Amino acid sequence: MAKSASFGVMHVVIAFGVSYALSGSVAVAGAITLVEPVCNTVAHYFFDRWWARRQAGSAGPGAALAPAASG
Repeated sequence: MAKSASFGVMHVVIAFGVSYALSGSVAVAGAITLVEPVCNTVAHYFFDRWWARRQAGSAGPGAALAPAASG
């Protein structure tokens, strides 16, 4: 958990730094830093749904009996 939390903090700091370097504005950098993870979270939800349908569609005979592979 500590590694995940520290990676999250690092991501936010990098996002803010890059956004600030490109925009020169603390307000714009802050907005981007907050909005970008929300957009990624929503996109990830729909990606997971698409991925599950893709996996289910490519499953051959007997695939329902096999354990699901992670990743």
